[in-house]
Amino acid sequence: MSYLRRRPAGVRTPKQRAGDAAEDAACTHLVEHGCRVLARNVRYREGELDVVAQDGPTLVFVEVRLRSRDTFGGAAGSVDRFKRKRLVRAAQHYLAEHFGGADIGRRAMPPCRFDVITTDGGGVSDWIRDAFEND
Repeated sequence: MSYLRRRPAGVRTPKQRAGDAAEDAACTHLVEHGCRVLARNVRYREGELDVVAQDGPTLVFVEVRLRSRDTFGGAAGSVDRFKRKRLVRAAQHYLAEHFGGADIGRRAMPPCRFDVITTDGGGVSDWIRDAFEND
């Protein structure tokens, strides 16, 4: 499945491999629930989008969080306002690249939302749809 393609082979730390597995599980979960994965690990200077998916007409920017413990609010609690701000900026860049610009005939801007998928190492533990709005 194309959405499971990883970064080029190289030396990955155990933490990076665990993050890769969490993103794989999140993508599988999204597809099983009717979403289409459009992109993974989209990087901009301002931040990174773990997964960009389409849920019906809605473009979904998904933050994947892996935490082994629930200290400090767990995985979902780790998406603080600074992280949200970086995600929003990265999403704005993605939208400008794919839907903006001066080109005539560009597609109309789709409805968008930010989701958080938490994993516990064994698979998806929670999918928080519309986890936050553009603060």
